Amino acid sequence: MINFKKVELQDKAWVDPLLRAADFGSCHQSFTNLFAWVNIYCYRIAQVESHLVVKGTITNDSGEATPYYFFPAGGGDPQKVLEEMKKDADDAGHPFVLYGLSPENVTDMKRIFTEKFEFKETRESFDYVYLLEKLVTLSGKKLSAKRNHINRFKENNDWTFEPITMDNIEECWEMNVQWCRLNGCLEDQHLSDEYCAVRRCYKYFQELSLEGGLIRSAGRVIAYTMGGQLNSNTFDINVEKAFGEIQGAYQMINREFAALIQEKHPQILYVNREEDMGYPGLRKAKLSYYPAKFEEKYLGRYIN
Repeated sequence: MINFKKVELQDKAWVDPLLRAADFGSCHQSFTNLFAWVNIYCYRIAQVESHLVVKGTITNDSGEATPYYFFPAGGGDPQKVLEEMKKDADDAGHPFVLYGLSPENVTDMKRIFTEKFEFKETRESFDYVYLLEKLVTLSGKKLSAKRNHINRFKENNDWTFEPITMDNIEECWEMNVQWCRLNGCLEDQHLSDEYCAVRRCYKYFQELSLEGGLIRSAGRVIAYTMGGQLNSNTFDINVEKAFGEIQGAYQMINREFAALIQEKHPQILYVNREEDMGYPGLRKAKLSYYPAKFEEKYLGRYIN
């Protein structure tokens, strides 16, 4: 069996080079998300044949736990690694299931395990990917509503934008706690899980090489966001919060942080704003920015 270990902060040193070699575009293939969500999805990691192998567990509504793997991350042919993963599943006595497969991953799986896998599209886990330039300029007729929200925000608020630093990060966390109270985090399992994951991002903000921005109105933090570089040309937004009753707050933090990304990372072309988790309101909001593309994801299950 593969000798898996729990994701720990010091693993970033060897995990990041393997992720960079793979250059995947999906948000789940990032050290920050593995580390932040480790206690929710029971992520375990190992290095096999110079590839990162991730194993997790998801629990359904009836309490049944299902182990799964991510596609291995590294350079070169993943065939030997995938064969080792299949053996690990067999030895552990559970089905061989892979989550978050890209269309390119599916092609590799079909080549290696000819007609041995069935694949299912997981639309709720598709990542929304936008052109950074569009998020900064909001140009074009389709995004006129976003520009209007920003104009209303400017008219109604005495506001400032600033990067998140260790001097102001605690104010952002206090705002996050208030946001959770207002949005019923305790009544929504995913929001409750997200609260735990976001707390780890705050606690290890510098160690995870995260960057962020916040907006103040009359001196009070009313919106913040944070994320990090995902691959060679994409920046990942791990979390974004704003008080929904303040018109334009979400649109403003989105645009201002996009401008900061563009200034600090001229090589970045895209922004991955992650999935909608099947929430209708969140899907509508993400579609309203007209993504340039989706990072499609599929679930693959080995057929005995």
